[in-house]
Amino acid sequence: MATKPETNTQVQPERLKALLKDLIDIYSPSGKEEEILEFTEEYLKKHGLPVERQAVDENRFNLVVLPEETEKMELCFVGHLDTVTAHDLDDYGFHEEGDSITGLGAADMKAGCAAMIEAFTSLAEYGNPLSTVGLALVVGEEQESDGAKTLMREHTFPWALVGEPTNLVPCLGHYGYLEVLLRTRGKTAHSSMPELGQNAIETMLKLLLKLIEYTDSAPQGLVYNIRQLSGFPGGFVVPDSCEAWIDLHLPPDSRMDTLKAELEQLVEEAGENISGMDAYIRFENAHSGYLISPKRPVVKKLKDAYQKMALPWEPQVFRSHSDGNVLWAGGADPVILGPGNLETAHTPEETVNFSKVVQAAKLYLAFALSL
Repeated sequence: MATKPETNTQVQPERLKALLKDLIDIYSPSGKEEEILEFTEEYLKKHGLPVERQAVDENRFNLVVLPEETEKMELCFVGHLDTVTAHDLDDYGFHEEGDSITGLGAADMKAGCAAMIEAFTSLAEYGNPLSTVGLALVVGEEQESDGAKTLMREHTFPWALVGEPTNLVPCLGHYGYLEVLLRTRGKTAHSSMPELGQNAIETMLKLLLKLIEYTDSAPQGLVYNIRQLSGFPGGFVVPDSCEAWIDLHLPPDSRMDTLKAELEQLVEEAGENISGMDAYIRFENAHSGYLISPKRPVVKKLKDAYQKMALPWEPQVFRSHSDGNVLWAGGADPVILGPGNLETAHTPEETVNFSKVVQAAKLYLAFALSL
């Protein structure tokens, strides 16, 4: 098929909205993405895109649309089709009020995925060959990033664009992430006689206060979240074990090994200075942050696309954890850029402005054509 002029290649907002509605209305929490994968695969095939399955486990797979000569791929658009679990299984779907669209995954990141799919659909519709860009729709980002890890094991590309919610602000930097498990031990006793035992939850609270003091005094930008706190055993007893899971987000220039060493020292000193303290620390997942120079040629092409669309070019740093960390570890340079705001992600009020989704599709298309 002959390639038509780039000026004829356009996104179709109504088609894009219909796709976004279908994606949001399909419940796809991490680990249970089969239905949305089947739907998206058929959608891509229907619109003439050479989609392939990339097996992740027995039931789940990534969907990839790649150039014929994959070794020439300069950039891969990456989006995840999974979401967190629904806050309300009776009301998680698509709602529209004016320009505002709400629903589970609306911002994180089915809007970004829909915009990418629309951009590639437009390319296929007008006969533009996929010579240097690819598309990967992956699974499992909200848990283990197993989809992104599989993608990087089997394919290589120097650049990636990840459609996480940034309100269309280009993020050339990314925070690092450290998942921490703290465990305290005590002595069980009858609940009516706590003085005979050692309450592991009380001990944990003292340790967490030390952790909070540390984060408050740490270099600017370190973010913590106490994600889970559990005491064992349950019942009418003094718990003799307690676990706390903590998310730590580090600025891009932070040293992961230094943070780990200081946290281990904090737990050791707490054991020496707090009566009855028996504590243990373990690091579960660690992902380094990164910074990309705005002087790189591919970044300059993205900046040109912004200028053509009269969008402000004000690069920032993405503050959360994402597949971008995994892609970076695998050798790619990921730019984080998508519609929606991170502030509403993972909340019952998750929202995206549809006008921003349309802008994202146009921006993705313009950037792909520039490559």
